[in-house]
Amino acid sequence: MTAIVRRTSAKPASAGRKAGSEFPYINRELSSLEFNRRVLYEARDARNPVLERVKFLAIFASNMDEFFQIRVAGLMEQAAAKAAPTTPGEHPAAEQLGAIRSRFRELLVEQHAAFEEVCSALYEAGLEIVDYTEVPEHHAALRQRFIDEISPVLTPLTVDPGHPFPYISTLSLSVAIRLEDPDEHEERFARVKVPPVLPRFLEIEPHRFVLLEQVIAANLDRLFFGMTIHEKHFFRITRNADLELEEDEADDLMMAIEEELRRRRFGEAVRLEVDQAMPASMRRILERGVGVDPEDCYEISGMLDHTGLWQIAAQDRPDLRLPPYSPVVPPRLVPPDEDEPADVFAAIRAGDILVHHPYESFAASTQRFIAQAAGDPDVLSIKMTLYRTSGDSPIVRDLISAAERGTEVVVLVEIKARFDEEANISWARKLEQAGAHVVYGLVGLKTHSKTVLVVRREASTLRLYVHIGTGNYNSGTARLYTDFGLLTCRPELGADVSDLFNVLTGLSRQRDFRRLIVAPMNLRRWILEMIQREADHARAGRPARIILKLNSLVDPACVAALYAARQAGVEIDLIIRGICSLWPGVPGVSEGIRVRSVVGQYLEHSRVFHFANDGHPEWYIGSADLMERNLDRRVEALVPIEDPEAQRSIQAVIEVLLADDRHSWQLGPDGAYRRTEELTGVPGTIDVFAMLQERAIASSTAVAAAPRRPHAGIGSLDPTA
Repeated sequence: MTAIVRRTSAKPASAGRKAGSEFPYINRELSSLEFNRRVLYEARDARNPVLERVKFLAIFASNMDEFFQIRVAGLMEQAAAKAAPTTPGEHPAAEQLGAIRSRFRELLVEQHAAFEEVCSALYEAGLEIVDYTEVPEHHAALRQRFIDEISPVLTPLTVDPGHPFPYISTLSLSVAIRLEDPDEHEERFARVKVPPVLPRFLEIEPHRFVLLEQVIAANLDRLFFGMTIHEKHFFRITRNADLELEEDEADDLMMAIEEELRRRRFGEAVRLEVDQAMPASMRRILERGVGVDPEDCYEISGMLDHTGLWQIAAQDRPDLRLPPYSPVVPPRLVPPDEDEPADVFAAIRAGDILVHHPYESFAASTQRFIAQAAGDPDVLSIKMTLYRTSGDSPIVRDLISAAERGTEVVVLVEIKARFDEEANISWARKLEQAGAHVVYGLVGLKTHSKTVLVVRREASTLRLYVHIGTGNYNSGTARLYTDFGLLTCRPELGADVSDLFNVLTGLSRQRDFRRLIVAPMNLRRWILEMIQREADHARAGRPARIILKLNSLVDPACVAALYAARQAGVEIDLIIRGICSLWPGVPGVSEGIRVRSVVGQYLEHSRVFHFANDGHPEWYIGSADLMERNLDRRVEALVPIEDPEAQRSIQAVIEVLLADDRHSWQLGPDGAYRRTEELTGVPGTIDVFAMLQERAIASSTAVAAAPRRPHAGIGSLDPTA
């Protein structure tokens, strides 16, 4: 693995301790690239159905676009400003950029190999992506199609003294052209944008496709009449897309963000992709025109911009996909009558409900909970945080309906959610028009917590129902991401979530809660104290174990605390899907820490925290990863899982994840990830996704448990039982 490893220092445990000694720490940007290498592997794994492999190629390309727009762009700004590293011991930005460029070029080689392999597999399956030059029999028809359907939306732009180099929008694919006026014997440079409003792949006969840009390039004479076209090559620009917003100086946050979104289109160029055959002279024209250094120009073999492959991935060939899976209705929420939906409130009163998406239905649980609340005349108030949601969100529609009927609806819309700003602004306006109270959170913080509070009149009292989850209120991603959610009416959690909304919508400065763990108020202190508690148990010879399932582990203080806990004897298992800065297996520091990543059918998105606690195990779920931004610059919420049935359910899921040998990778002492099946030397047989699907189906067909007394008292879960 190409890696920058640093020795850094951080405060490893409780407040007041002196800073710990230097320790190994893997660069987060290169760890992110390593995650995307694991994504790319799925595109090359012939055991995956071919359209699933196409999907992974598109995901890889999309991830790389965002990586350059945000992470590389930020490093470039730091390098230009000669800014000192923001984290102790971190390498300078220029050095990090050099390592990123080197690793990304290696990934481009792997990407091209994956594309060639996938195209061969598509051909064998009866789907073919052909080169324009290989189908001369279709050229006449394609030329007519160019005249009728394509050229009307093209805008050729030339560069000359009267026409400066054109602005080229981010992530747009273009054709660069060197042409000559035969009368004036003067060469010119021109650019034609490949319009994103047209399909990227043109079907020339059933299941055979040619690239739109190749058809455009072959018919440029229709755009440049009388000109001699000498060369034509494809290129693509990526620009800085990070918002630079001074919230405390903005009179109107929504208007300020809309202005920043307009500026995003004109951000500095951070990457230039060119086809491999482009000559150096044309490349220099583009580099000067868009303002990138030669080291930020990348040669691409074959097709540019693999995000266009989503069109191929969407082909109607179910035989080339994984078998379809329909999320099951959680057993406690199965309606008693097919014509009547389940009474979610009654089910919650009978005991906490832990739901696991996409294995269990989001629509029949979380979405149904909000829909029932929106239509219930006894519901007085609905409060909700909204970070990302679907384009046609049934949840937001229900909230709008509730507000129009007179229910008090309060929605904290995070309009700073990256790349969802425009959608969230749109939803915010619609909610306000319906009469809902819309707020935008706290200055300087993103609200990332996933919480809903429903206040319902029941007899002579008010009962508070709560949903706290690990994923967004998005019906689309709920079918693709694995997430947990807790539905409960425990009074102390209802009071905590109510207090949290007072912090978010008012002037409350509350920092401590009854059961909820909240960032930036107390989450950092809590996680370090919990790790320290396990270390104390281990030193005393008591059972001590930590299991963390996260998207990312980056925070230096948390990494240091985990190193110290392991040295005290704590058993540590880390299931980190993406970025992991902790380096396992370092003698005297992290020997025995196990780090694995699971990449496959669904995006592992849930966050789970487990502490053995001397035989009195504790489980928590929530919205936070262990990154400085989550701990210090976002509002996050973690909730304890205290119901024994829910604890057993979450423990079973974690055990399957730790046992998987089909989709898991393990981070070794050399800093490289290797597939578990490579380490064992035998093909994987334990498929976490298949096993959890089977588990959910079995649970849904079992007889529902007998009614339980609501919250009569919670005992400890014995992990050995």
